[in-house]
Amino acid sequence: MANTNILSVIFSRRMVVALIMGYAAGLPLLLTISLLQAWMTKEGVDLTVIGLMALVGLPYTLKFLWAPLMDRFALPVFGRRRGWLLLCQMLLMLAIIALGQTNPISAPWLVAFAAFMVAFFSASQDIVIDAYRREDLKDEELGLGSSLYICGYRLGMWLAGGGGFILADHLTFPVVYIIMALCLLPGLLATLLTPEPDTPLGKPNSLKEAVVDPFKEYFQRSDALWVLAFILLYKIGDTMAGAMTTPFYLDIGFSMTEIGAIVKTFGAGAIIAGGLFGGIIMLRLGINKSLWLFGFLQAISTAGFAVLAQLGDNLMGLTAVIAFENLSTGMGTAAYAAFMASITNKKFTATQYALLTSLMGIPRVVASAGTGFMAKSMGWTSFFIFCTLIALPGMLLLLKFAPWHGTQTASRA
Repeated sequence: MANTNILSVIFSRRMVVALIMGYAAGLPLLLTISLLQAWMTKEGVDLTVIGLMALVGLPYTLKFLWAPLMDRFALPVFGRRRGWLLLCQMLLMLAIIALGQTNPISAPWLVAFAAFMVAFFSASQDIVIDAYRREDLKDEELGLGSSLYICGYRLGMWLAGGGGFILADHLTFPVVYIIMALCLLPGLLATLLTPEPDTPLGKPNSLKEAVVDPFKEYFQRSDALWVLAFILLYKIGDTMAGAMTTPFYLDIGFSMTEIGAIVKTFGAGAIIAGGLFGGIIMLRLGINKSLWLFGFLQAISTAGFAVLAQLGDNLMGLTAVIAFENLSTGMGTAAYAAFMASITNKKFTATQYALLTSLMGIPRVVASAGTGFMAKSMGWTSFFIFCTLIALPGMLLLLKFAPWHGTQTASRA
């Protein structure tokens, strides 16, 4: 393809929308995880309670339950995709503002409820964005569009993480959450201006077709359960470690600004670089070998936090650990996403992708819920060593359906 044609595709309406929607999807995630953890830590909330707050992210793991309804039914205005998306975005902004008005000390259950609603509307937005992107992009644009979506997603996470942490050193958390809600306006504007995608195959004609058929098709595959187990376990180690990194940084002496600048800002760039670098490596090695290589690097990078626990308040050590860990995470995420795309049946993309990404989110919510208690009882060094070792079962599952010399990752219809 000529350079002029490549540039015209990159700066096309579809690609710009993919980037902005990725940003809109990524921004809310950390508002109920690391930024909320920082707020509760600053207010003196017990570490065990902070760990249990991971449960408010359950909607990310259960979104496949209502994804078929958003496939089957359309709202009266703006079309099936844009109508649901606009509603989710408006309710999400209100929920974020409401979360900022709660009090972690006097009303922790109200904090949990508000955070749960943020997660619910954010997960619902994700369902529609994934479906919109798949229908809006041409087949030959899916790779580039997905890459730009991930870049936008990381940009949104950086704004909520890095920007949110730095703002929290100068403003109150309620004000920070209002600002974060307003930062979602570009996503809402993109929804209003972009057209409804064409659906030549139409929408499901019945609830059975929307709910039952996608799952039936998937579970008829020979390796279906092994693949689901792999999706649950491949990133469980670095996910559990990541659930406690914010209290860890604060506990060993780093300031909010240092965390915002190095962990969230520099780290976001390292993750994006890792994702792009991982994509290049996959072109040469393929998905199977990349899953092995990147999984190994993810486990080793998690062990870096155990080293940092011994170093303590050391900016050079923090920078080195974050650079390696985030590069590894970016590469692992790229291979992970490529694997899930390779096993999705195009006829049921929205619902099956919601199922797979829901399972992907279970470790972040369920397995991470007890990490506060574990870190408190084991100590930081032992906790991060445990997170390194727990990555091994997911790696071993690759022997079943993605061996080093294999030619394909999984069977699909």
